[in-house]
This record gives sequence, C-alpha cells and structure tokens, in this order.
Amino acid sequence: MNGSTNASPPGQWTADELMHGKAGEVSPPTSPNGSATASGSSKKSNRFSMRSMKSSGKKSTDPLDWGMPGHLTQEEADVFMQFRDEVEKRGGEFKNTVYSFSLIEGEAYCLSRWLRARKFVYDDVIAMVEEATEVRADARKHDFYPDPVSALGCGPSLFMHCYPQLYPGKAKNGCPIFISKPGVLNTDAMECITSLDGILKFHWHVMMHDYKKRLMDHKKAHPDFCNFQTVTVIDLEHLSTSQLSKRALSIVKTQTAIDSVCFPEIMNKTLVINAPRFFSMTWSIIKGWIDARTASKIELISSRKHWEARLKELCDEDEIPSDYGGTGPATTLALEKEYSPEGVMHEHFQLVHVGSSGHYNVEIPAGNEMEVTVWSRSVNEVIVSIVDENDKSKVYVGGVSFTHTGGTSDNDKPTSLLLTKERIAGPAKTKIKFESKAGRFASAGNYFVSCSLFEKK
Repeated sequence: MNGSTNASPPGQWTADELMHGKAGEVSPPTSPNGSATASGSSKKSNRFSMRSMKSSGKKSTDPLDWGMPGHLTQEEADVFMQFRDEVEKRGGEFKNTVYSFSLIEGEAYCLSRWLRARKFVYDDVIAMVEEATEVRADARKHDFYPDPVSALGCGPSLFMHCYPQLYPGKAKNGCPIFISKPGVLNTDAMECITSLDGILKFHWHVMMHDYKKRLMDHKKAHPDFCNFQTVTVIDLEHLSTSQLSKRALSIVKTQTAIDSVCFPEIMNKTLVINAPRFFSMTWSIIKGWIDARTASKIELISSRKHWEARLKELCDEDEIPSDYGGTGPATTLALEKEYSPEGVMHEHFQLVHVGSSGHYNVEIPAGNEMEVTVWSRSVNEVIVSIVDENDKSKVYVGGVSFTHTGGTSDNDKPTSLLLTKERIAGPAKTKIKFESKAGRFASAGNYFVSCSLFEKK
C-alpha cells in the first residue's frame, strides 16, 4: 500500500537528547519569505531536541511560530510526547494516517501539524486522527487512485479546463506554490465529464501521488526542508454570485473536507487575489471569526500591482507563471504540458448548450489530425455530426445518435462517445453539429466537446 510507515521515523530522539537537547539545532524559518536555509542549503539534521521544543527565555510573538518545533511551551511539549508515544503504540493505519506524507517529513514537524490543528488538546487530536483514518480507509484500499483517468472517469486535462489548478513551482521557503482558479470554475461543463465521486477520487490522487511526490522530491534534494505546507494563490477573477451554486460549493467542499481532516496545517500562506467587491465585504466579516494565527496566513489583495509584488516577495520570478507577473510558463501552457494525453499536440474544449440545435467550430491545421469526443448527462437524444464549416455537403462524421444512458445523481458517471472512428486530417475547418430530438421547443441540455489534435501520421 502507498505510504506504509511502521518503521521508526527519522530524527527520533534518544533519552539523553529528550532530557538535554542537542547543541546547535536551529529550526528552519516558517515564514514563506524564506531563506537559503529553508530551501536546504544547510546540512544540519532535521531533528529537534526537547530543549529546543520547550524554548526557554523570551517567547516569539509571531503567531506563525505558535505550535512549531522550537516554540512549544512545557505543557505543549508534554502533549507532544504523549501523542508521539500513542502514535508509536498504535502503529498500523493510525500511524500511516499521521505520516501520510511518509516518515521523510520528520517526527517533530509532522506531529506538531496534527497538534496545532486541535490546539494541543490531546483527546481532540486523537479523535481527529481516528476520524481521518476512517475517512481515508476506502481510498487506501485502492492505493489512493494512482491512475487519474480511472479516478475521474475522464482525462485530467478536461477537469483542469473546467477548474484550473496547478503547482507551477516552489516558494522561496521551498513550499510548493499552488494556484487555484475558482473564479472560472465551470460547473455545467464539470457535470458533463465527471461526478462528485470522481472528483473525490481525483483529489485523493492529487494529494497522495502528486502533491506528496513534490514534497518528497524537494525533501530529498534539500534535507533541511521541513515545512510540508503550501503557498496558495486563490484567483477569484470572473467570480460572480451566480457561480456560487450548490454544485459549485459541493465541488469545493469535496476537496476541502478531505484536506481539513486528513492533511491538517498544510497552509503556509494563502493569497486571495482579484476578489470582487461582494467577496471582500464577506471576508471582512469572516476574518473576525477566525483565530489570529489563521487570519495572519491569509491575505486578500484585489490590486494586480500589489498582489504581483507580494507574490515576488514570496517566490522567485522564474517560479511564478507569466500570467501572474513572473517569467515562468503561463498557466494555460503549464496545464497543457502536464495534463495533455501522450501524443496529443493540442486540445480544444467547448461546452455546447443545445436547445433545438447547437454547434462548435474547430480548425485543424495542416499536418494535424483530430479526434472528437462528446460527454453529457442529458437524457434527451441528440444527433451529432461533423461537417465542413464552409461546405456542409462535405461530411466527416454522419449523424450519430447520442444520449446519456446512466443514472442522474451527482455520483453517477456521465456518458461519453468517440465520434471519430477515424481521425479527421487537416487542413480543415470543421463544424460539430447537434440536432435535438427532444422537440422543437424543448432544450436538449449541455454537451461537452473534447477535440484532440495529433501529428498526422
């Protein structure tokens, strides 16, 4: 199974070290502004002593230091040791849950993440780990879905078109940068290609196979890297109140519900950018409800000039996508490079709403050939064909009947159909046509069109 952790974690302390500490041990900075030390230039061990954890003398007033190794109170350190003993005693899936990112994270940082999440209240921490173990039990049986296509029921590139999310690089402190664009989340298109169950499985894949690998790779390259957290950019550009539908909120909730229980304290810093006025007003209220430490991690910045400057404080320019003010690849190019299927040169996607009819035009360049797939949940029959855009008598695909044949609940899979039994060779200007069989005044529904361009053989 993925991530079994029944060995002893690296950096476990001896009795002498627990009593007297280790000379010369220094905790890496938690600030996302980072330093060379945070990225791994130092060769010191990532182990922490009790002397360091119980921090004598003047305490830091920075809320980000609270609960971090090197900044614990006597009482917090005692709870830490109690929790550590319980994790080792129970072992098995209880321990695997705690060390979900593997033992390489290091004992001090891993255990303190769980403790901070429940404010060092021991019983609450144990209850949280037990709940997380139960939540991840079914996904664990499937090795957390190593194949993203099987998890989603469609290619990840389709999902990313509907809800762009990516890890373009690393912040100065070594934490992965995560950019999410809920402002352009297209729930109608998402409903055509996958289910809530598929989204749930895909999120397990991302966290346990993608995000985890990024952390582990950076840790191996930089042994001093201990902050298994993320610098997140939430881009709300184009967000409107009409987009905050029940289904949209269900998609976001599906992802965050897993993270909050199974991957606690992985937020290092969050920038909420391009927020519309209605959201800014709501945030000013919400901010008063959350603790100072969490609030200090979240920055709401609407001005592009200011959020670009802040991003450059947190991340080197070559780690920031060009459409976010850096010199790295634009997010659209990065997503296409990472998620396009093997052999595909370019993809075109379009959600087509079919009343009595509908269409989508796609040009195929010379030297390319195209495959076309249609996805939907609509139970109304449509006839789909592909013709030349300018000469309708030139037919590439004759009329094909298409309708959703599965269930209609949120967890039922949609239906897809490969229209092109043979690829259409370019150069060509094509029109993908939909004709409803539901009646002149009835709406057939939504259909998602996926066009994949290959090099002509």
